[in-house]
Amino acid sequence: MRLSHAFFQTLRDAPADAELISHKLLLRAGFIQPLGAGIYSYLPLARRSMDKIEAIIRQEMNAIGGQELTMPVVHPGDLWQQTERWDAAYPELVHWRDRAGRDMTLAMTHEEVVADLARRQISSWRQLPQMIYHIQIKFRDEPRSRGGLIRVREFTMKDSYSLDADEAGLERQFEAHRLAYRRIFQRCGLETVEVSADVGMMGGSKSVEFMALTPAGEDTLLLCASCGYAANREVATFRKPAPSEETPLPAEKVATPHCKTIAELAAFLGVPESRTAKAVFFAAEGGKVIFAITRGDMEVNETKLRQAAQATALRPATEEEIRAVGAVPGYGSPVGVAGALVVVDELVAASPNLAAGANAEGYHLLNVTCGRDYQPDIVADIVAAQGGEPCPACGSPLQAERGVEVGNIFKLGTRYSEVLGALYDDPQGVKRPIVMGSYGIGVGRLLATVAETRHDPQGLIWPASIAPFQVHLVLLPKKAPQAVDAADRLYAELTAAGFEVLYDDREEPSPGVKFADADLIGLPLRITVSARSLEQGGVELKRRDQDERRIAALEDLPALLRAELAA
Repeated sequence: MRLSHAFFQTLRDAPADAELISHKLLLRAGFIQPLGAGIYSYLPLARRSMDKIEAIIRQEMNAIGGQELTMPVVHPGDLWQQTERWDAAYPELVHWRDRAGRDMTLAMTHEEVVADLARRQISSWRQLPQMIYHIQIKFRDEPRSRGGLIRVREFTMKDSYSLDADEAGLERQFEAHRLAYRRIFQRCGLETVEVSADVGMMGGSKSVEFMALTPAGEDTLLLCASCGYAANREVATFRKPAPSEETPLPAEKVATPHCKTIAELAAFLGVPESRTAKAVFFAAEGGKVIFAITRGDMEVNETKLRQAAQATALRPATEEEIRAVGAVPGYGSPVGVAGALVVVDELVAASPNLAAGANAEGYHLLNVTCGRDYQPDIVADIVAAQGGEPCPACGSPLQAERGVEVGNIFKLGTRYSEVLGALYDDPQGVKRPIVMGSYGIGVGRLLATVAETRHDPQGLIWPASIAPFQVHLVLLPKKAPQAVDAADRLYAELTAAGFEVLYDDREEPSPGVKFADADLIGLPLRITVSARSLEQGGVELKRRDQDERRIAALEDLPALLRAELAA
């Protein structure tokens, strides 16, 4: 490609609303162009890199027995209604009615469609196992698009689905995908860690996320360097301290003016925050109030709470909803509350004599003991793990890291096949539900995450495997006929030899501008052709990830390029 006719422009500065490094660099280097919030055009450079990522994915999916197909992006709503993923609990799902009045939706995932395909295509155990996949544009009405391609509304995704006769078959395909994902990310030049995660709206029994560690990540991960424990904070656990053995004392109501926070209460009473009980109010679907109680020095983990309460989604309860169950905001307590689902962390349930709200403005209760002063509806682990807490496996301090999720794998089990009737006849002729797995990789997010983790102050540094071009050929200066002839000839020869070359043949830009653009775009190798380099015996060769420059003879160049790209 000649840069003089390329359908993109580089920018000196990124737009003011771009925050993440990857967003800034992909915009400045001419890879992407925004159309609307979370909606991007992928310009030629990005398209070439994404084609390479998709080729790697296809190779690895095919290697573990995958069969590629294409499924519709528009789905009949009845499939999603049958699996109960249609209602308002999933506001990211865009749906409408067609001219015939039928409910329709835009795909953001394809579990329902795969189950529908399976019930039509598979009838016998002899047809199992199967693994199918596709790479397709999807849409999710993301409420907080951010970071360029990191969190978008329209996105390209590879999702694959395994179909098995039993859990043992699902386990084999799950592990095959785990290994394939490791190879995919390694080949794309991205280091990842695997963490346990919440299954969320997908359902099923197990989820593993592949995370790239970067401060730009939205997820907090808890990692143990000693034993390898790794989990998303959504599901991470830690060794909780053993509660002190105490005799429960009589509850006592005391005045605590202006003490609406745990910190204010602990300071007023002269006790550590660990001797208090924190009340946090949520509302689930239907307006049901969820009253969560943790120790004052700990935070509620909403994912754990949602699972414990068996709620589809949670939101903060309003003041009116809190007062309706007999609680007082800022002085809330489960003592005397009626009509709320009281969920108590297991550590609070085992800790007597805590200070808690009195459900009266300006008052708290001392020596509140769970089981005596109030009865919980549910006792569970509902607190968030923090960095520095003891590892649940070995007791070493956990490290908190930020990460971007670039892939995930799920054990769905029979969550979808049972509801949609995807059944097969076993060897005895008994009908059984197909056991499913779901496995996803966001192609655009993977591209952006590589950009987020591989750059320097000058610009992007692409790995050779997914760089849009292998070689950036720079012609200097403008008025040197011998250099122009040599560069044109070299461009033709390298292209004929199979190298992917971006040729900066522009006349106007100064050498500094051309070099700055080359560093910004970030191709693995840069070749500079100038009158000076020809006088010195060839062309200047430089790797993007190194400072060293050297003169290479023209006749040696193809072999040198192949060696450098391999390195």
